[in-house]
Amino acid sequence: VAMDLTRLAVDAGQFINRAVQYTGESLGQADKTQLDSGLEELLARADATKTWTDQIISQTEVLLQPNPGARLEDRLYEHLDWSVPPRPRAHEVLGDQMVQAGLELGSNTPYGTALLRCGETQKQLGEAERQLVQSANIHFLTPLRSFSEGEYKSIQTERRMLVNKRLDLDIANTRLRKAHEADREARVKYEKLFCVCLCVRVKAEMELRICQSLFDRQSEMTRQVVEGIDNTHTNHMRSLTDFVEVQASYFDQCNQHAQELHKQLARSVCSSDHVCSTNPQSLPADQIPELPRPTEQRLKQQIVQVVSTKLMFPHLQRSVMSQTSLRQQMH
Repeated sequence: VAMDLTRLAVDAGQFINRAVQYTGESLGQADKTQLDSGLEELLARADATKTWTDQIISQTEVLLQPNPGARLEDRLYEHLDWSVPPRPRAHEVLGDQMVQAGLELGSNTPYGTALLRCGETQKQLGEAERQLVQSANIHFLTPLRSFSEGEYKSIQTERRMLVNKRLDLDIANTRLRKAHEADREARVKYEKLFCVCLCVRVKAEMELRICQSLFDRQSEMTRQVVEGIDNTHTNHMRSLTDFVEVQASYFDQCNQHAQELHKQLARSVCSSDHVCSTNPQSLPADQIPELPRPTEQRLKQQIVQVVSTKLMFPHLQRSVMSQTSLRQQMH
């Protein structure tokens, strides 16, 4: 118990000294040991990575699950370490409603058949979306959360220890400076006090060497941990590539399902419409046969023939015109 009380008293005194030193630094009344510029840059990169990683995770969760209530429920299950119950996707709900509507309106009618086909396709789209969410969580969100909740916490732990060692070093520097000042004053005034101040100075120098050694060692440990941020960026690039690959696969599946459904519906509409085979306007735009167009050379030949006929047979033209006029008068 005595050892515990002694240790508690030492820790309390150390905490107070650090608080005083930190307050003095904040007010500009105490000197502060600056960290190495390279280490400061690494720590800044780690902080920026943490900030943007959290924002990317949050926005990706919104993309995969737009419903905020469902996201909150999923986080609660994860916090309690419970398995998240399966939740139907919006496409699956729409597909179920279309299937029910098609059955009620008549599966033997064209509209009912179309609803059934659309419903099944919507269910397939919902299943593809479910696979997208699952793959994105495994290959993208999990590695990002691993850094945010694991690696960065280790960096923060080493940083706090480094800050404490720096405060101890600055406290030792302050004590040594005060010991030197007291030593100079004692040399002039009091010989006996000089011996006491000498002991205090020697003790302060020893404490400074110890604090400097601990600070240097902690700086090196912190640097080793933070230097892993480059590997973290490389891993995040791989995860990002996997996420894009998952998205590409999802969109390909959706496009295939939609194109197949479109073809089925087009055939159904064409078979149910009896005039589509005789009336080109009822056909889809891509199925209307294109009529042959006269070429420019053919048009020139026709114009030349008409002009030649008028020039060579003017009496024939007058005869035709007179016959036309006579017919109009008779009518």
